[in-house]
Amino acid sequence: MGLLIEDFISYLYYQKGYSPNTLKAYRVDLRDFFSFLVNKCGFSEKDTIDKVSIYEIRSFIGSMYKSYKKTTISRKLSSIRSFFNFLEKKSVIKKNPAWNISFPKTEKYLPRRLNVDDALKILDIEEDDSGDWKLLRDKAILELLYSCGIRASELVSLNIEDIDMHENVIKIRGKGDKERIVPMGRYALEAIKKYLSALSNKKRGALFLNRSGKRISDRSIRRIVKKYAIKKGLGWDISPHSLRHSFATHLLEGGANIRVVQEMLGHVNLSTTQRYTHLTLDKLMQVYNRSHPRAKEKRDE
Repeated sequence: MGLLIEDFISYLYYQKGYSPNTLKAYRVDLRDFFSFLVNKCGFSEKDTIDKVSIYEIRSFIGSMYKSYKKTTISRKLSSIRSFFNFLEKKSVIKKNPAWNISFPKTEKYLPRRLNVDDALKILDIEEDDSGDWKLLRDKAILELLYSCGIRASELVSLNIEDIDMHENVIKIRGKGDKERIVPMGRYALEAIKKYLSALSNKKRGALFLNRSGKRISDRSIRRIVKKYAIKKGLGWDISPHSLRHSFATHLLEGGANIRVVQEMLGHVNLSTTQRYTHLTLDKLMQVYNRSHPRAKEKRDE
């Protein structure tokens, strides 16, 4: 069964272009499932994959409700369903046993967003005269997260060559290895220039480095964001995605076209972008009252 998992992972990588983080999640989900089959359902390593039925899958899903969030359970079921769909297409099995299993109803989660003042507060990192490159790196990371709405995983994969200093744009490789070009604010550009200057104007390779001089990790990006959020009194629940969410919301509240925001965020579906719209009721009512002919107040004659 392990070989089938690796065949599936290879397919996702070479044919679908999935990111390393996505592949890791698929691998973990499937290994958890097969571990459950062995430990709870009496399966052995010698059993063939076509022995798995809808009952074992339902049992696995049901066992997680006390320990996992519904979003995690849905992801694991999605991984299992995709895996068996892959095996069905390859004629390894006759029918996908997970096909008719319903996903748990999940609450739509949105990360905490910052208002404009708080967003500017977290970006206000005081520079000292020490020339500490790590401080300059942190500032550049925070500026890019808010200036471009970039995902943490996308930020990690950035290379210096992806930054166009002349056009003030950045090339981002998103989900499915799709590339998009996003404009970059002058504050972000200035922060990157100072950071690279502290690295003796490094020309190529990974943009953001850790203390060992290697490419920074996703976990380190999250740690940096949380560190400065707590320093500024904004709480512990601020994440890179909070800055991405704030980026989108502030653009929309400023009058940006939602299609443009969709392009900058790298969303395939417009409905995904619409989840980020947290326009206040007051703003909505202002637009409605100003625009709809049956809502306009009658002027005194």
